Amino acid sequence: GYGISVTIITVVSTHLSRVLTIKEEEVQMLHEELNQRKREILKAIIQNYMETGEPVGSRTISKCQGLKVSSATIRNEMSDLTDLGYILQPHTSSGRIPSDKGYRLYVDELMKEKEEELKEIRSLIIETNDKVDNVIKGIAKTIASSTNYATMISVPEIRTGRIKFIQISRLSPLQLLMVVVLEGNIVKNKIINLADEIDDASLVKLNFILNTNLNGLPVSDINIGLIVKLKEQASDISEFVAIVMNAVETIIQMTDDLEVYTYGTNNIFRYPELCDNEKARDLISTFEDTKMLGKLIQNKLCSTGENGVKIYIGEELAINTMKDCSIVTASYELEDGLRGTIGIIGPKRMDYENVVDKLKVLKKQLDNVFNIRE
Repeated sequence: GYGISVTIITVVSTHLSRVLTIKEEEVQMLHEELNQRKREILKAIIQNYMETGEPVGSRTISKCQGLKVSSATIRNEMSDLTDLGYILQPHTSSGRIPSDKGYRLYVDELMKEKEEELKEIRSLIIETNDKVDNVIKGIAKTIASSTNYATMISVPEIRTGRIKFIQISRLSPLQLLMVVVLEGNIVKNKIINLADEIDDASLVKLNFILNTNLNGLPVSDINIGLIVKLKEQASDISEFVAIVMNAVETIIQMTDDLEVYTYGTNNIFRYPELCDNEKARDLISTFEDTKMLGKLIQNKLCSTGENGVKIYIGEELAINTMKDCSIVTASYELEDGLRGTIGIIGPKRMDYENVVDKLKVLKKQLDNVFNIRE
């Protein structure tokens, strides 16, 4: 669901900090050695080499977007990078390839950049969760009061969406930590166990291949054909691509317990057909079982009818304790593929016209509240 555990994200961020942090004096030394232009040229060399596997020349680098310098300047900078040990020249007349030192700088800066993104996402999630919870709780309470029925409303969860980025880092020689961020800043993570160790250069290449091909990709487009394509690009590390892609599919398909709020359960005592002691007790127990209600929404109530509203009467709910009830539901859409469900629960003789009208208004309000960027 949308209520991502901030604790998990904090652990991930802390672990990444511990694993990937460079000593202060080393950071200072790197800043002194390399100006921004050298860093951009080094990054371009590494990315081109990872993509082609061939030594990279100055002419190739000069064609990279964002590098507004001449080939002569690039050659001079590449010469300096060679002297500093960040790139190597396999043959006298050939281009350059990254050294271990160059890969190390690239990996450390890449991981620091992704760590900053995770910190921003963590802050956004805390702020957004508070806003979502307050709004939906208020709406559930208001609608229960205005209709004299019971209400339930689910916290929005990801139903569709795209991959924003994937970050893979080393936890131990045979363990990787994978963090996948989806649209809506949904963060999922998984520890991947390996049979064989992956070296730093291969880990960089793996991150590059995954993000180049998966960033912005709808999660529904992940299939066998895509995995085959990525394995062909990866060549010597194709086995790791297969392992990671299987893990990506697994964590994207994982469904968390849907968080549901209920209000107005005591309103059932207003209706004689529901206030029999045994019926009332069973109904209240059902309303209090938010996990069961979450599964009901995920499995049955999340589909919508005309105008986004659907009505379930009695046995159509397939819940024995609610056989004398009706539920009118509407799904509301947030940005980035997030979706939740509002439900009004009452006797089968409920005022359907009034309830449907109120739900349409609420659906529109919810659609608008969260789609306004501040």
